[in-house]
Amino acid sequence: MPMTLQRNQMPVKVRPMEEQARGSPGSSTLLQDAATTRQTPSFFRRLGAGIISDVRARTPWYFSDWTDAWNYRVVPATALIFFANVLPGIAFSLDLIETTQQYTVAEVLISSFMAAFVFSVFGAQPLTIAGVTGPITVFNKTIYDIINKQPDAPNYLHFVGWVYLWAAIIHWVTAILNWCDFLKYVTLFSCDTFGFYVSWVYLQYGVQVITRQFSGDFEGALVGITLALLMLVTSFLFQCLSETTLFHRHIRRFFSDYGMPISLIAASGMAYWGRFNASNPTMLPVGGAFQAANGRTWLVKFWELDGKWVGVALPFGIILWILFFFDHNVSSLIAQGSQFPLRKPPGFHYDFFLLGITTFIAGLIGVPAPNGLIPQAPIHTASLLVMGNPSQKDIDEEEQPSSHSGNNSNGAVIKMEKSFDHPVSRREAPIAVVEQRVSNLAQGSLCLVLLTGPFLHILGLVPRGVLAGLFWFMGAAALKGNGITIKLLYLIRDKTLTSPDDPLHKVRKSRLLMFVAVQLVAFGATFVVTQSIAAIGFPVIILLLVPLRTYVIPRLPFTQEELSILDGPTASPFTMESVGGSLHTA
Repeated sequence: MPMTLQRNQMPVKVRPMEEQARGSPGSSTLLQDAATTRQTPSFFRRLGAGIISDVRARTPWYFSDWTDAWNYRVVPATALIFFANVLPGIAFSLDLIETTQQYTVAEVLISSFMAAFVFSVFGAQPLTIAGVTGPITVFNKTIYDIINKQPDAPNYLHFVGWVYLWAAIIHWVTAILNWCDFLKYVTLFSCDTFGFYVSWVYLQYGVQVITRQFSGDFEGALVGITLALLMLVTSFLFQCLSETTLFHRHIRRFFSDYGMPISLIAASGMAYWGRFNASNPTMLPVGGAFQAANGRTWLVKFWELDGKWVGVALPFGIILWILFFFDHNVSSLIAQGSQFPLRKPPGFHYDFFLLGITTFIAGLIGVPAPNGLIPQAPIHTASLLVMGNPSQKDIDEEEQPSSHSGNNSNGAVIKMEKSFDHPVSRREAPIAVVEQRVSNLAQGSLCLVLLTGPFLHILGLVPRGVLAGLFWFMGAAALKGNGITIKLLYLIRDKTLTSPDDPLHKVRKSRLLMFVAVQLVAFGATFVVTQSIAAIGFPVIILLLVPLRTYVIPRLPFTQEELSILDGPTASPFTMESVGGSLHTA
């Protein structure tokens, strides 16, 4: 698992890298095109301006996106994100698979490969990992529950195909009309709240994986719990060791890179040891190699759906667009957060257009639609960090008190190693990110390899209990660095042991409680709706977080200084240039 990101420890300033990127041909084009676009009065000349600007800005970097992959960091990043993407995606889909009988593991793996291929080869933001998420499985299952109750229920895959087509069309319209510019309103308030929700969804799914096993053999369920706890504790042990001053720095980095995959393999192997094996713990269900559910063909003829259901599918397509607009773009923002020393420009408009293409293809071949993953996307970027010794200037700037709380979402903030035995100047800090396309493409290709007969058999040997432990680990690790968690811990921490330079000291306790309370209420509303019959509408509540922060929070009794400490932009000004800059500055 990569280094955990802590917010009360500010990353090294990387202003020179951003200035270097701003001086590059691609970034200059991005800034010039944005300025020109804002000055153009004609509506028609604005159509597709964001996409064109993204393509022009990113094209000069395309060749280096492949050559820069000649770096060792790509190897552990590929291994880590493969396990962190595929297994949770399969586990999320178990309920969908068992309830609808319309999907198998093959559909999940094909969807993950398609997303990785499209965004790594053609995307403007190849660091963003896309795949099958918990929200899309909830969405698809809710559609099944709704239409299955109708007396003349349509073919499920045909109906979903039209839902995806409607959503894809709205995706394309969104990108062409430059609606991704609305991301300038997205701040850490929304990202932290959504990340908090996703973290608890991971913890909840881990519990669900365990409880479902009690419908079978009782001893097997108990073994599943044991394996889940073993996976959780071992992964955290590796992570904690990577953050200490023990051992050589290369060994600590090895623990950070490979701790989670080693824990997963070891915990899976324990299921076949002694009496654990005799209890027959529940394993993952797998089908035939490259075989779709129920032996159907891979082409879904959704155009054969009865006309009245085509119109019914439109509202569902709008809800799916709302989910993907927030989920995918926030994943991209967090993967390119201000704590990462990035030098290559982003491309939100163009990538959202590509997401429409993958959504359409998903409906055409009958697989769950992929989109940006949290917390996998920022984990991927963090695993590609290059560590080194910062300059004395960076150290001096870092040690100066900051006016911002250092928030970052989903546990993806870089935790700097504290060395009590060595001078500060010898402390390692992130100095660069290996920005390339190979790790994303490689992990997606491994999904395709996993669909072959021998590897599919190996996948079927993974106990479900281990997946529950993986859910708990990823959820807890994301909570650990979430802005809401950071603020809650500050409130209960002994003030005599709190750093005097902590920016939260400048915020009145009542205002800090008010800000966190609003976030927790928003999280609670989203989580409750997800568990109810109205689960299909939970993306609307998520999207409402943005106007809540923009129009409601400023009317509450906060000072401007307090808001700048409690909240701030998710990504650096360099990254936000793609959407016209951020309206909220720290």
